[in-house]
Amino acid sequence: MIKDFKDCTAVLTGAGSGFGLECARIGARLGMKLVLVDVQQDALDKAQAELEGHGAQVLARRVDVSRADEMEALALAVQERFGAPHFVFNNAGVGAGGLVWENSVRDWEWVLGVNVWGVIHGVRLFTPMMLEAARRDPAYRGHIVNTASMAGLLTPPNMGIYNVSKHAVVSLTETLYQDLRLVSDQVSASVLCPFFVPTGISQSHRNQPVDLKDQKPTRSQLIGQAMSDKAVGSGKVTAAEVAQKVFDAIAADQFYIYSHPQALGSVQTRLEDVVQGRNPTDPFSHKPELGEQLRAALRAA
Repeated sequence: MIKDFKDCTAVLTGAGSGFGLECARIGARLGMKLVLVDVQQDALDKAQAELEGHGAQVLARRVDVSRADEMEALALAVQERFGAPHFVFNNAGVGAGGLVWENSVRDWEWVLGVNVWGVIHGVRLFTPMMLEAARRDPAYRGHIVNTASMAGLLTPPNMGIYNVSKHAVVSLTETLYQDLRLVSDQVSASVLCPFFVPTGISQSHRNQPVDLKDQKPTRSQLIGQAMSDKAVGSGKVTAAEVAQKVFDAIAADQFYIYSHPQALGSVQTRLEDVVQGRNPTDPFSHKPELGEQLRAALRAA
């Protein structure tokens, strides 16, 4: 368990907005040293100015987390400035929708690059640094939090590319937790599975590569974007509230972190489908009007 965060170093990807920024704000209040990472320079600059204004020591880097070379340079910069981090928040993520066969190769490369490879790079680069720090110092404690989604535990339709990426993050983090338990009692991990929380992820296209911005969206992608905008925009749980749940979970060494525990009924139904070998349950069975709307929209001429 970790109780004292003061003077500890945290690396936060996706730190310019949403959960990353809110976790950084909590870190600043707790007296932590912050490594802010984002691909959007203006958001990164604004976050850096705000947190330095609150007295935090900040290293800010514009990084595309999908790129191995940029993440490797980040890890070196962190080591040189602060040494091994105590906390790593692999939070950067992008949203995407549409029928799975309508996603282009570039759609897949972009979403999996950020959502999966970004986490992979964070784990492969910072975990060895943290374990080495633990070997040198019996008092050292470290924790890695990977941001997945409830879409990593469910399979909602018309957003398969996102589901695939987030299921990968859940599996990776569960394995990371078990692997860490084999080698150390000083470093642990958690997976964050938020539901619909207003964070800006539904507007991920603002950071798309240029060639993707020139790609005309399909009908199903436009429908998925509209549904995502509505669902995320109507979320009642704030990113700040979720960030506090994350810090509470770190302190308690809690692995699964949920923004909406009430959504776990759907997860249980899915797992019962798997165990009983029955066909997947209609995800809209509790709100059939939503399913009807989606089917009607997708089948319209």
